[in-house]
Amino acid sequence: MCLAVLPPRESNMYQQETITPYTTGNKAAQVEQMFDNIAPTYDRLNHRLSWNIDKGWRRKAIRQLAPYRPATMLDIATGTGDFAIMAAEMLHLTRLIGADISEGMMEIGRQKVSDKGLSDVISFDKEDCTKLSYEDHTFDAVTAAFGIRNFDNLDKGLAEMCRVLKPGGHLCVLELTKPVTFPMRQLFHIYAHTVLPVYGRLISKDPSAYTYLTKTIEAFPQGERMVDILRKAGFQQASFKRLTFGICTMYTATK
Repeated sequence: MCLAVLPPRESNMYQQETITPYTTGNKAAQVEQMFDNIAPTYDRLNHRLSWNIDKGWRRKAIRQLAPYRPATMLDIATGTGDFAIMAAEMLHLTRLIGADISEGMMEIGRQKVSDKGLSDVISFDKEDCTKLSYEDHTFDAVTAAFGIRNFDNLDKGLAEMCRVLKPGGHLCVLELTKPVTFPMRQLFHIYAHTVLPVYGRLISKDPSAYTYLTKTIEAFPQGERMVDILRKAGFQQASFKRLTFGICTMYTATK
């Protein structure tokens, strides 16, 4: 059983929940629309904007899970499936489900999985990550790479990830974060407010998407605060590790 007892939430506790890419519709619908819009250019732009460092972050996260030998995995906010594909190949999984709200992103993921010959291992489901359709205690591992800051209710999303994880199972989350030390904090601010939105707008043709990205990175709870949130959601042994001068943070926990 996942013994998550979610306390009453503080006013504006998670500021990123109030940030939306557009002006009409609820956040979940807007995020779905945004990712459907940018799906065709997402992979190319994502790797360019991170100078391909994101691939190394994914490898670190998957290596973190390797000693536990998971056979089944749920990859939340799977997008176009980069993390899912790498995990299936590195961990030799028997079953991996990539869950996402955006069919546009997952359609690209399905093609990539087919091209890799992994369709018998990896499948994709359209899911509201705050109301997952899977049974309790289903997966050996649950992962999320660069997606949980898009949840419209972080507490519910994390509690659901805990619920579907088997007792003794492992969580690994990667999330983009705002560096906390000089000079990376200042350099990040310049990059995030100039290069990232301008380049993102030119390539993706969606003027809101990469402005939204910057705002959610800056607003998302990180470090010790995020560890406390994981514990409140029912996880144990929660910890974090900053990667590449704090541009990305890896969170791990067990159930």
